[in-house]
Amino acid sequence: MGIVIETFIWEPSSSVFIFIFFSSFLLLSLFPFYLSKHAPTTKSSSLSDHPFSSSSPRFQLYFLLLYSLASVLDGLWLVYGEFELVYYGINKEDTVTFMLIGFGAALFVGSLLGLVSDLIGRKKTCLVFFILHLIVGIWKMVAPSPSFWVANLCLSLATSIFSFSFETWAVVEHDKPGHRQDILNETFWLMTFFESASLIGSQVIGNWMVGGNLEKGIGSPSIAATLLAILGIACMSRHYDGTTKIMTFKDYRMSFSVYILGDRRIWLLACAQACLHFSIAVFWILWAPTLADGREAFLGLIYPCLLGARMLGSTVFPWLINASLRTEDCLTCAFVVQALLLSIIAYDYEEIGVLVTQFSLYHACIGLILPLLARLRTMYVPNELRGGMISLSLAPANAAILFILMQRGYYRTIENSTMIAFAAVGLFMAAGCMYVLKREAFKEDMKEEPISTFKD
Repeated sequence: MGIVIETFIWEPSSSVFIFIFFSSFLLLSLFPFYLSKHAPTTKSSSLSDHPFSSSSPRFQLYFLLLYSLASVLDGLWLVYGEFELVYYGINKEDTVTFMLIGFGAALFVGSLLGLVSDLIGRKKTCLVFFILHLIVGIWKMVAPSPSFWVANLCLSLATSIFSFSFETWAVVEHDKPGHRQDILNETFWLMTFFESASLIGSQVIGNWMVGGNLEKGIGSPSIAATLLAILGIACMSRHYDGTTKIMTFKDYRMSFSVYILGDRRIWLLACAQACLHFSIAVFWILWAPTLADGREAFLGLIYPCLLGARMLGSTVFPWLINASLRTEDCLTCAFVVQALLLSIIAYDYEEIGVLVTQFSLYHACIGLILPLLARLRTMYVPNELRGGMISLSLAPANAAILFILMQRGYYRTIENSTMIAFAAVGLFMAAGCMYVLKREAFKEDMKEEPISTFKD
């Protein structure tokens, strides 16, 4: 008599997606009513005081469309890349090698791209992002069996550019006359919201283009990426403005030494950014092995669930910045929650449903943290030095990722749980940096306040 073993493949319930959608919609729809009752209404904030304020929403729409296009490109290779490696029969050792090449390029070359961006212009660097994706798309279409290390090198540099170039471009544009500064905070959380939505869209595009016929559909995402890259280049070239005022290398070096390297607050902010970047990288490397540890799950349905949670977290940002809460306090709480979640994941074997819930909460915190960090950078980092500060702050994180990948992938000296634990420790460090940064900011505020005198 044969024994029939029933297999169960876990997948998130449709109610989860409905909850995320309606929660985001509710937060967005109720915010204007909250703002009208709690935000101060002053004449200086009225539209009549901004005779050229219409240029701000126009640029914001143009920028968000380009940013969404870039996010789709970035996400398309993220989703399609792993499938492509499996299709061409790349083993785990070679996959680790490709990852090391990518993070090595991000460390040794990508760390300097922010400095170059500040010197040559932010919009030119955004244009280079689309050119790199165009090169990869054409390379994969032309080569019958593409060389993955070339593509991985270009995509790693493109991802490094994506991490700072669009944000610095938006900040510099909002600093020009005729642009409203109050729209900048709105742009920050909308960037996170649109990026998450675009990553979900890239998954849909990849699945639709590959379809059921792998032999015919394996090259379709490359065609889509090429077309999207050409569209991005055309849009940026059409509205290109080459009159951007930039600094000389000598002035930039002196300013960077004084305002970045010589400011303790910038070091604290950079440390927090590096710890967050490290934890995100570790998560995306290990989330699938952690879920599929002897179990089966529909990762293709869990992936949009995590990004939806990130979208939901970003919609909380406008509520917090209009409340009487310091940005550093919000970041401290969010980092601590993330660290606790990763600590539980590292040392407790749980069911898939519980893990997905923890992963979703982790990504909801990311959706809140990213715009909050962008707001802090606006407070402490000069616009002319912003790209260099962001790219250099990610160098320690990339170095740490290289180290743990070598220890785990080649030497087998650490386990997956240890890598997650390192990420949790980094997030606790980030929370400590935010606490110290708050104290430093408080000291600076006390120095600037005039001393009041009292007469008997």
